[in-house]
Parts: sequence; structure tokens; C-alpha cells
Amino acid sequence: MKILVIEDEKKLAEYLRRALTEHNYVVDVAMDGVSGLHLARESQYDLILLDVMLPGMDGFAVLHELRKTDRVPVLMLTARDKLEDRVKGLRDGADDYLAKPFALSELLARVLALGRRSGHNVAEAGGQNVLRIGDLELDLLRRRAYRAGTRLDLTAKEFTLLALLMRKQGEVLSRLELAEQVWDINFNSNTNVVEVAVRRLRGKVDDPFEKKLLHTVRGICLLYTSPSPRDS
Repeated sequence: MKILVIEDEKKLAEYLRRALTEHNYVVDVAMDGVSGLHLARESQYDLILLDVMLPGMDGFAVLHELRKTDRVPVLMLTARDKLEDRVKGLRDGADDYLAKPFALSELLARVLALGRRSGHNVAEAGGQNVLRIGDLELDLLRRRAYRAGTRLDLTAKEFTLLALLMRKQGEVLSRLELAEQVWDINFNSNTNVVEVAVRRLRGKVDDPFEKKLLHTVRGICLLYTSPSPRDS
């Protein structure tokens, strides 16, 4: 699935490129409306992520021009979350609307939904539909988790966190990496929300079972793998 990101904020544009690429999407980036419209006309994309507040030509103008000739799905991204802006975008032909700041998990869910709507194979775009490690199983489509055949009662954030850890099995993930992908790119690093979420997730995934799967590398990082001498 090929995605065009039209976003003038460099940090966010690179973040989206990296995150979407890690989830097996092919990504191009344009930093302004004119360049984005040119790319959209010159190449064939399956989805466009379109910022509203762009230099030169704003997102509404880009959308208006696109809809003259192209029905490619468009997900609008904006810090302007007023009702009239959302209504305008949808009336002008946008397929969905996401307000900034947003969690990567929500963006990926919307991308997946728009891909399904336009007939793209979910497994091809997002990788596996079911993740398995030992007796732990995560059904990404039905959003259900099981350990040793027992269904786990996870919140939406816990499910997203567990999916990330399973996809990155064996990798050490920093607190900031987890926060950016599960919460949002502008995450407040002064809070302990990550530690609390991991503690609650461990209580559901590990505490009722003899074999422990979730481990912390003392003080700084998390990893999801079989036990090692460094784990605590």
C-alpha cells in the first residue's frame, strides 16, 4: 500500500514516514501543498495523509484540486479541530479527519480502515493479522488477546502497547519510543503513564501465569522476549 504524506512540520513528517514504513507501507513525503499536489498527480497512491495548514496552498485547496480528477482516499490531519473545519473537509471530499496531536495507534487504525474500504488486503499492508509468542496470541483484526487459551481483558491502550512489544520482540524499546507510538508524538515525558501502563499490562499478561514474558531492563527500557540474566 503506497501512501503520500503532505505535511510541512518536518519532525512530524519524518515521524510519520518512519512509523508507516515500519508497518510495511511505502511512503513518500511532500513538505508543502504545491509539491504534494504534483506528486499526487504524477504517481498513483492508495492513500494520502493531508495536513490542513500548509504553506502556499492549504490542505483544503489541495483536496479541492485532487477531487477534480482523483478519488484516492484522503485522511486530513490538522490542529484545527473546530466542527466547521471537520465538516468542510468531509464535505469537500475527505474520507476521514484526525486532529493533532494524535496517537500513532489511532492513525494506524484509520489508515487500516481506509485501506480495507478501498479494497486493499489488510495482511499485505499491516503484516500479520495474528501475533504469537509462546502461549500468548494477539488477534489484531478482532482486537482480542489470549494467554494459554484464556482471553485477556485489555484496555485499548494496553492492547496497542502489547501489539507494539510483540512486533518488536527481542528489541529494547525506550520509554520515549513506547510513549510516542502508543500515546502521541508530543508526549509529556514528566509523567509516569508509561510505567503505570506497563505495570498494569504485566498484571494481566504475566501475573496469573508461571512463565513470565514481559521484562524490564533496569530503569530505562523495556523488552518483550524470553528471560535473560539482565532482566528484572
